Amino acid sequence: MKGGISVMLGALAAFERHPLASQLGFQVLLSPDEETGSMGSAAWLAELGRNCHIGLTYEPTLADGSLVSARKGSGNYHIAVFGLAAHAGRDFASGRNALVAAARIATKLADLNGVRDDVTINVGRIDGGGALNAVPDRAVLRLDVRVPDKAGAIWIDEQVRIVTGAMEGGGISVQVHGGVHRPAKPFFNAQEVLFSQVRELGALLDLSIGWKPSGGVCEGNNLLAQGLPGIDTLGVRGGDIHSEQEFAWPESFAEQARLSALILCKLASAEIDALALRAQLIAEQENDRLSAD
Repeated sequence: MKGGISVMLGALAAFERHPLASQLGFQVLLSPDEETGSMGSAAWLAELGRNCHIGLTYEPTLADGSLVSARKGSGNYHIAVFGLAAHAGRDFASGRNALVAAARIATKLADLNGVRDDVTINVGRIDGGGALNAVPDRAVLRLDVRVPDKAGAIWIDEQVRIVTGAMEGGGISVQVHGGVHRPAKPFFNAQEVLFSQVRELGALLDLSIGWKPSGGVCEGNNLLAQGLPGIDTLGVRGGDIHSEQEFAWPESFAEQARLSALILCKLASAEIDALALRAQLIAEQENDRLSAD
């Protein structure tokens, strides 16, 4: 992500020297909470998505240099389980083990993987327990879910509540917090038009640009939900993201900055018509919503 900031800075510095720079206004948002769901910056993203004409964001490209087209939606669930504490030796039968109940919920939810196409449930963490001679009375189960569309989001929310509801009783109670907070990002025709235009610009710079879908999510999901066309993988090329071996290819910093600067120039000259792309996208989203209803 530091590479993406460098690309942005280089692209804007170059664009500001262009004769048509005054024809294009821009806003830059650096959000510190993208990896944790953009909970704090979501309102800023929504405002930008409503008021701007096109969005460029700087997630790294895929490992082979491809852009990301469609993205899944995502959500986080925090499931609090409450039981009854007791001494494991003197009064074991009086206890109600919240940690065991959380583990059973986790297993049942993990078993839902593969039941509905493209919906995944990752059991990320269970917290609870303390002294080994005490029956734990509290536990928290944390999930990451990925969904391909609104129907998938509704389905997984229903399943979480069915599974947790079935565990309640006999001294165990459950509270469900969270949900799907980033909608899926379909690849509408307006998006494909924009990507094709960027591919043509890449060819001018001897860059071969392709695209493919990803299960990952980013702020591009939030922006597209507001009717904002854009590309969300204009950052550096590299690999092994989210690991200690994460790397970026040095030559990609200048390559990607040149590409973004050229995109900005074409937007300023209206050779990329941001207003028309936004109007087309909003119309497609409305048709999609009506079809789903």
